[in-house]
Amino acid sequence: MIAYIQGRLAEKTPTSVVIDCNGVGYDINISLHTYSLLPDSENIKLFTFLQVKEDSHTLFGFVEKSEKELFKLLLSVSGIGASIARTMLSSLHPKQIIQAIATADVNSIQSIKGIGAKTAQRVILDLKEKVIKIYDLDEVSTVTNNTNKDEALSALEVLGFNKKLAEKVVDRMVKENPDATIETIIKQALKNL
Repeated sequence: MIAYIQGRLAEKTPTSVVIDCNGVGYDINISLHTYSLLPDSENIKLFTFLQVKEDSHTLFGFVEKSEKELFKLLLSVSGIGASIARTMLSSLHPKQIIQAIATADVNSIQSIKGIGAKTAQRVILDLKEKVIKIYDLDEVSTVTNNTNKDEALSALEVLGFNKKLAEKVVDRMVKENPDATIETIIKQALKNL
């Protein structure tokens, strides 16, 4: 209904902005990701999504059109409302959410406040195929990398390393070198732990 709103930034908080558009102030809910991308200039443009309920009309705004599309995808999942979808986009970068869904990384999605194991699994079940198709991801490589990461973490735990510490090191290495083998990940992790 309302594709975007462009105007003067009148107020700004980490969860909402007010945009003055020709004398009308639109109160728009935003994620922390959008907040971090808001320009310093007074004139801004936000892509919007209008949620119409029985008792309210709520506007959600996004600096990037891709974040708006991901928000709409998340809303299509049963059990995910607008506030949970906004929390997801505030907790993780949109690319991290997409990657977590594509690789069936339940732990990453479950780490978001308000999302339990069942909801995380439902998000993956409902959106995995869509995300792989929309964002043109190679399913084989995402699954392989996730398996290599999991096996490397498992090996490091067996060797007696702290799980959380090992996870941080391994995650950093997988981001730097997504095609790394299990052996490479373990060797590099041992140097950094």
